[in-house]
Amino acid sequence: MLAIACNDARHYLIPNELTAAAFGIALLRGSILFNASASSMLWLVFRASAVSLPLLLLLLFYRHWRGRNGLGLGDVKLAAVAGAWLELPTAAAVIELAALSAIAVYTANAVVRRRSLRGTAFLPFGLFMAPAIWIGWLSEQFLLRWGYFWPG
Repeated sequence: MLAIACNDARHYLIPNELTAAAFGIALLRGSILFNASASSMLWLVFRASAVSLPLLLLLLFYRHWRGRNGLGLGDVKLAAVAGAWLELPTAAAVIELAALSAIAVYTANAVVRRRSLRGTAFLPFGLFMAPAIWIGWLSEQFLLRWGYFWPG
């Protein structure tokens, strides 16, 4: 996740190799933890699809509406990684945390530099999403260790 965040911050690009590696490790982890049962692997892939599909639709809608990209496809693939690693409620919280963090950092930066906020600002969303995934995963591990579970 650190490599993804750093690369997105520097180049505004999330390399396919890094997202594929993170997704592959999630598949490997799922196969080890759940004895590679077909249902557990299908659930992992379903979660990845369920988390990335809304971001893909947002990407397509924004591109159609504004005529330019709002999210990159790397952000959508990173959302799939979040879905593969995290339970659905955690993945939703991670996307929210990443979005709110990006807005807060952009706003604070504009205030410090005494610049106006622009609706066309270009932010590396992966810079905020990758650490949020890590925080979400750590939170799940903590909750599982202490016997707490997400409702539902």
